Amino acid sequence: MTDMDGWVAFIGAGPGDEGLLAVRAVRLLADAGLVVAPNEIADRLRHLLDDAAEITEPGDTAATSKALLAAAKDGKLAVRLHEGDPLLNGGAAEVAAVARAKVRYEVVPGMPASTAVPAYAGLPLAGDGSSAEGPDELRVIHMSEVSRVTHGPGTLIVTGAETAPVDLGKMLIAAGWPDATPLALTWGGTTTEQQTVLTSLGRVGPDLKAAGASVATTYGQAVAVVGEAAAKKTRMSWFETKPLFGWRVLVPRTKEQAAVVSERLREYGAVPEEVPTIAVEPPRTPQQMERAVKGLVTGRYQWVAFTSANAVKAVREKLEEYGLDARAFAGVKVAAVGEQTAKSLLAFGIRPDLVPEGQQSAEGLADSWPPFDDVLDPINRVLLPRADIATEALVSRLTELGWEPEDVTAYRTVRAAPPPQPVREAIKGGGFDAVLFTSSSTVRNLVGIAGKPHAVTIIGVIGPQTAKTADDFGLRVDVQSPQPSVLELVDALAAFGAQQRETAAANGDPLRRPSERRRGARKRLAIKP
Repeated sequence: MTDMDGWVAFIGAGPGDEGLLAVRAVRLLADAGLVVAPNEIADRLRHLLDDAAEITEPGDTAATSKALLAAAKDGKLAVRLHEGDPLLNGGAAEVAAVARAKVRYEVVPGMPASTAVPAYAGLPLAGDGSSAEGPDELRVIHMSEVSRVTHGPGTLIVTGAETAPVDLGKMLIAAGWPDATPLALTWGGTTTEQQTVLTSLGRVGPDLKAAGASVATTYGQAVAVVGEAAAKKTRMSWFETKPLFGWRVLVPRTKEQAAVVSERLREYGAVPEEVPTIAVEPPRTPQQMERAVKGLVTGRYQWVAFTSANAVKAVREKLEEYGLDARAFAGVKVAAVGEQTAKSLLAFGIRPDLVPEGQQSAEGLADSWPPFDDVLDPINRVLLPRADIATEALVSRLTELGWEPEDVTAYRTVRAAPPPQPVREAIKGGGFDAVLFTSSSTVRNLVGIAGKPHAVTIIGVIGPQTAKTADDFGLRVDVQSPQPSVLELVDALAAFGAQQRETAAANGDPLRRPSERRRGARKRLAIKP
C-alpha cells in the first residue's frame, strides 16, 4: 500500500462546538474526497471541506461501508463523520467492515457529549477537589437504560434525555432515588443554543413547564446530570454566562472585513451574521492606478497612505497584475489609518511606518502626520489610493503640512444587493439582538437595502459621525465605541450585555435577550444565573 492509495477515516465531530474538533480531524476534513455525515453535521462543518468534496448522508451499516470502500478504491480519502465519538455512537460496525476489507483506516476520537456538555454547563462531574474522599463515582448511561439504574453515590449522566425528561425523574424515583436529588438538563450543549434547567427529580415536570413547554422538541438533544454535581452550576457556570451569549448580531460588512469582528463576537458568546452593505468594484478607468504603480516603482513618492484595507487590496492586486510584489515599496514610507489596515499591509509583507495611536481615522492620521521638511524629505509627493467617495479632509491637511498629495481612485464603493428575505424580515421584525455600524455608509446602505432595524434591536456605532447618521435615520444609539476601532466597538457591546445581565440578576428578573422582548417572540428556557 502506498501513500497514493485511498483510505478511510472515522472522525468524531464532537457535540456541537466546532472548536472541540481534534486538530487531526480538521486536517483530514480538508483533504477528504468523500464525506459521509448526517445533514446537520455536514452543514456545520461544510466550510472546513474542499469545494470539490462529495457529501452524502449515511445509510445502514452495509450501505455506508460500501460507499466508504468505493471511494477509497478510487484513491480518495473517505471520511465518515459521527456525532461525538465514532466508537461511542454506532461506528464500531462500520469500522469493522472496513477492517475486514483490508483497507487502510484511522479513527479520530471526538469529544463525547456525556463529558463535554456538562463541562460547558459548569458541572464538575468528578467533584470539585474540595472533598478529601477522592473523586466521586461517575456512571454514564443512555435514556433507554434508566429503568435499570439503582440509586448510588456519585454522579449519573444520562444521554438522550430529550426523549422523555419528565419520565426520567419518575423512573429514577421508582428505582429508589430520593425525589430531592438535584438534576440538571442541558439542551443544545456546547453551542450558542445551549440552555440549562436546574431542578430535582421530583420537580422535573413543574420546572420544565415554568421554563418553556416545548423544550424537548425545540432544543434537540439533551444531557442530564443527576446528583450533587448538578447543584454546583450556580457557581461554576462559564459558557451560558458570557455577556453576549446567544445574541444574534448583525455585522453589515463584507466577509473579509467582518472576519475579525465576528471572531471577537464569538468569543463573547454571540452568533454573528455578516451582511455586506457595500460592494467593492474596480475604478471605471484604470489609467490613474496604472500611473500610480509606475510612479511607485520609479521613486515618484515619498509616502503612500492607506486609509482602508480595501485600498491595500486594490494596490496589491494591481501590483501583482504587473508581476510586482511588496518590494515595489522599497525606499517609500507607508502609513496606515488603523490596526485593520496595518494588518492587511503586514499580510502583504509591508510594515507601516506610521499608524495613529489615537483616533484611527483620516483625521487621526492627519494629526499624526509629520510636516514636510525640505532638508530631510527629498520628495514631497504622497500617494493616496482611496475609494471614489473619500472625503477631502486628509488631502487638505497634508497640503497644509507642505505635502503634495495625489488622490487616486483605487476602487469604487457601490451599494450591495439586498440580503435574502429571511434576513430582511429579521432586521425589520426584531430578529437580531444587535447591529454594529462601523461607518455612516453602513447605516445608509443597510436601511436602503433592508430597512430600519426594529426598535428592540441594540444599535452600536463606531464613532460620533456614525451616531449622528444613525440618529438622522431615527435609530436609537445604545452603544458607542470609546475609540474608532471595530474591536473596541465589540468590546463596548459586550460591556453593555454584561450590564444587562447584572441588572436582571439584581432585580430577580428572567434573563432575556433583546430580540426576546418584542411582542410574539418565541419563549425560551429560563437560565438560572
